[in-house]
Amino acid sequence: MATQTFTPPGDHTTATAARWLTTGAAALVAGASAAGLWLPGLYTDGAAVEAMFRGYDLVTLVVVAPLLTLTLVPAWRDRPAAQLLRVSMLTYCLYNYAYYLFGAQLNTGLLAHIATFTTSLYALVLSLVALDVGQLAARFRRRTPVRTVAAIIALLAVPLAVIQVSGLAGFALTGTVPQEPSQLVVPLAFTRLGAVLDLSLLVPAYLLAAVWLWRRRAWGYLLATAVLVAGTLHQVSYISGMLFQWAADIPGAAFDTYEPIIVALFAVASGLLLVHLRPAKPDAASTAPERVPARTGR
Repeated sequence: MATQTFTPPGDHTTATAARWLTTGAAALVAGASAAGLWLPGLYTDGAAVEAMFRGYDLVTLVVVAPLLTLTLVPAWRDRPAAQLLRVSMLTYCLYNYAYYLFGAQLNTGLLAHIATFTTSLYALVLSLVALDVGQLAARFRRRTPVRTVAAIIALLAVPLAVIQVSGLAGFALTGTVPQEPSQLVVPLAFTRLGAVLDLSLLVPAYLLAAVWLWRRRAWGYLLATAVLVAGTLHQVSYISGMLFQWAADIPGAAFDTYEPIIVALFAVASGLLLVHLRPAKPDAASTAPERVPARTGR
């Protein structure tokens, strides 16, 4: 029996283009992260940033690049789990390489980082366009604990927003320079970029995912999965960056004891969603009622 796929009629050209771009993104991600790990002097921002980036590169090379490649395997690429994982990995790449692109000083890896960021961006856009989000969301079982997951996402979003807003508001009112919210040792430019990315991209995406998932909207399942899986890997990257800074004897380098808790929240919420994702071939007994939660309209 043929495997059920989730590409809307008429969007096969878009889906093919998305797969080619994703293939390019996977190759660029692997190459850029390998270069960062093994080419000395690639990063020019000082020892602290170099150690942090090499920590990020390790996670990207050994986890993200293989998972992104796995979503392109012909026998699996059109299944719900593969499509969700692909969107999640591309989301990770966008946020991750924004630091390399907009935070780092001029270095010999800039062209590779531009190519990686740009290819990931358009691969993500075309992947989303090609998806039948309603049908994909219908693969989640009715008993999926959407409100528990939504509450966890909100719990992750609100403190992040409070920390970043209070830091920037304090600077606006008193001139006090915002402190880096993590234990990573980074220049002020990276702290500023982190605040910009968090408040313009992450926090709105988290809150929107929480609201939509709470209301069982189709896009809520997709967005929640993307921010949770990508967020889990972002936090693992932070831990890796901290460990690389500690191993490099960077002054002030320390381990953030809250990071394992944050990773656990992301991972648990991701698991609560994905464990309720049904296989591509639905069983006859559960097909009809399972489609109810996937609401796309008001």
